This record gives sequence, structure tokens and C-alpha cells, in this order.
Amino acid sequence: MLQDVGMERVLGIGGYFVRAADPVALNAWYRDCLGLDADEHGLWQQQPGATVFAAFEAETDYFGSRNQAVMLNFRVRDLDAMLAQLRSRGAEVADEVQEMAGVGRFGWVTDPAGNRIELWQPA
Repeated sequence: MLQDVGMERVLGIGGYFVRAADPVALNAWYRDCLGLDADEHGLWQQQPGATVFAAFEAETDYFGSRNQAVMLNFRVRDLDAMLAQLRSRGAEVADEVQEMAGVGRFGWVTDPAGNRIELWQPA
């Protein structure tokens, strides 16, 4: 792939925004179920690590509902512990867990607003 040395480049993901009928409750769910400890302005200091950016075919079922145009993926330290924590809090957790050699393990949860979220334990 050719790269233009003088081209400006993005530095990372600066935010992820979702619509919600009850934003306060949805923010609380992310805090209480996933441990996403954002401040009052939504600022969250995440741990350094890889971020995957990938386009999928329009007809994919990977995101769950076809109405969902994007899917958020969170890196986790221990996928099994995170899935157990989510289940204990009554979250809608998919039964399936996938493993990709050299990439890691994946699980999924649906937030209270109906957004399917991927959880990734890197290899």
C-alpha cells in the first residue's frame, strides 16, 4: 500500500457516540456492567492496545440486527470472567464464544439500548 508521507493521519479513536432513550441509564450500564469509568464529560482513559478498524459486507449478520450499522469492540483481560460478570448483572450475553488462532477469543453482549457489543481477549 502506498502512503503519502505528507498526508495528515488520524491518531486514534477520540470518541464513540450512541443514541439512547435514556442516556443516563445507558451510561450507568456501561459503568456498572463493563467497568467503563468515564468522568462526567464521558472522558475515559483506556489502556493502550491494538484497535481494529474493519469494514464488513452490508449483508453481514455479525453485528446482530441488520439495523445496527456499527459494532463497538472492547478489549478485555479475561473474557470468561467478563461474561460471567455480565450474566450476574442480568445482561443479555450470547452463549457463543469464538476463538481465532493468533488473534484471541470473542464474546458478545447486547446493551440495554439493543446494541450488540463485541468483547475481545487478545491472544
